Amino acid sequence: MHYVYILQSISNPNEYYTGLTSDIKNRIQTHNSGGVPHTSKFMPWKIIAYFALDSRDKAAKFEKYLKSGAGREFAKRFFR
Repeated sequence: MHYVYILQSISNPNEYYTGLTSDIKNRIQTHNSGGVPHTSKFMPWKIIAYFALDSRDKAAKFEKYLKSGAGREFAKRFFR
């Protein structure tokens, strides 16, 4: 499975991050240990939503959508 996830910063609740992984437990640990430069300044993070898809291609397309203007509005309306 491939997961698209939305994180919220615990230290700065107005900060969100959307990503894609095949190992969600390891990925959140990487974010929270400072292993991702883009998210390291807003650690720690919590998962507020994740979506399991059966192919990487579908997951990548959904991640791209969530990072678009319409996708950000969708996420804001339903998950924040």
